[in-house]
Amino acid sequence: MNPKKRHAIFETLQSLNPHPTTELEYTSPFELLIAVLLSAQATDVSVNKAMRRMFPVANTPAKVLALGEEGVAEYIRTIGLYRTKAKNVIATCRILIDQYGGEVPDDREALESLPGVGRKTANVILNTAFGHPTIAVDTHIFRVANRTGLAPGKDVRAVEAALEKFVPEAFLHDAHHWLILHGRYVCKARTPECWHCAIEPLCEYKPKTPAPVL
Repeated sequence: MNPKKRHAIFETLQSLNPHPTTELEYTSPFELLIAVLLSAQATDVSVNKAMRRMFPVANTPAKVLALGEEGVAEYIRTIGLYRTKAKNVIATCRILIDQYGGEVPDDREALESLPGVGRKTANVILNTAFGHPTIAVDTHIFRVANRTGLAPGKDVRAVEAALEKFVPEAFLHDAHHWLILHGRYVCKARTPECWHCAIEPLCEYKPKTPAPVL
């Protein structure tokens, strides 16, 4: 895909959604960190529902630590892998208090040292909480980048590197939000909804799907 076409894709996505952000609900870097930790193999909707109950009670490392593992588990038992996630949440809170003064670090290496935090989660925190131009490649972004021809890659790291290289600088901060939302609601896994896709004329996916016959 040539640079002109890439620029046009992001220009189009920006015109439709000038200020994209995560669909996870949060009011602080710590709340975002916990929400992203819980969102692995779970929907944002399920995480938001659980956190609407937990955050009014405990939304700092100290308060969450006071709940204990069982207390956290009670709030998140509707979320997949809740036992493991409760354990990671408590361990993360302990590290934040002991090593970072109860604050979420604005640093990739420090973030990735936290239990349950991998590169994707660190990228979300760095981008959404701290404004870094990072791209968190999830299944939606991996699919959209490869299917459209925007930034093909064999694995998530390859796609991340390609996007960082090819996305015009003006769009880099918001790129992963646009691509996640596009993959979630339009360029879906089983059947991309090409018939109402705003970037369809620019997309290099060949077997375009027609509108369903009603």
